[in-house]
Amino acid sequence: MSVTEQPPPHPGPAPDGGAAADAAIEQLRDRISADSLTTRRDYLRIVATVSGGLAIGGVGVAAGILHRHGDNEGLPDPKKVADRLAPGESVAFRFPGEDDRALAVRLGDGSLVGYSAVCTHLACGVLWRKDRGPDGELYCPCHEGVFDARTGEVTAGPPPRPLPRIYLTEQADGSVWAVATARSGEPAKDALCRQFGDSHPVESARLGCPGSARAGSTERRPT
Repeated sequence: MSVTEQPPPHPGPAPDGGAAADAAIEQLRDRISADSLTTRRDYLRIVATVSGGLAIGGVGVAAGILHRHGDNEGLPDPKKVADRLAPGESVAFRFPGEDDRALAVRLGDGSLVGYSAVCTHLACGVLWRKDRGPDGELYCPCHEGVFDARTGEVTAGPPPRPLPRIYLTEQADGSVWAVATARSGEPAKDALCRQFGDSHPVESARLGCPGSARAGSTERRPT
C-alpha cells in the first residue's frame, strides 16, 4: 500500500480547537489507498464522521509477548506531531499511546510518511538515515535491520515484518498530525474496521466491515 502522494495544503486560516478535526481528517483521503470495495474518499468520510471534534493533548514485539504498535481497538485521538516538517526532516513522537514510539519523515519529494519506530525484530529503536539513497532508509542499529522509507517494507537484515504504518496528515498551517494506525502489513480497511468495532456500527457498515450489514440497514436517511 502506497501513501506517497502528498496533496497541497488547503488555503485559508489555520484551524484550531474543534475545527482542527475536519482539517486534519480532510487530508486522510490521500494518505490511505483505496481497495476494490472502498474508495479513498469513503475512508475519509468514515474517519471524519467518527473523529468528530479533535481531542488535543490527549513495545516491544519480541515473541508476540509484549504490546504491539497499533493494537489499539479504538480509533485514537489525532495528535500533533510537528508545527512544520520540511523535506529532508524527520521527527520522533509517541502515538497512539505514550509507550508507542513513532517516526514521521518528509521525503525529499515532499511525501509525508509515518511508521512505528520499534523494529519488528527485537524491538530496538528505528532511525531514519537521510543520506542512504534518494529517500534515505529506516535503520535499526541493533542487528542491521533496514526498511524502505517510502513503504516500510524490510529491505535487509533480520526483521520478519514491515514497520506498522501511522497515517499522517498536514493542515493548512503546515502542522503535521498523526490520525490513525495500522499493524504491520495490515490493509487500511482492515485497520479501520478493527478500530471501529461495535462502537461505530454505521461507519463500519459504510466501510463494508464484516458483520456490519445489519447496522448499515439502520443508517438514518435524510428526510
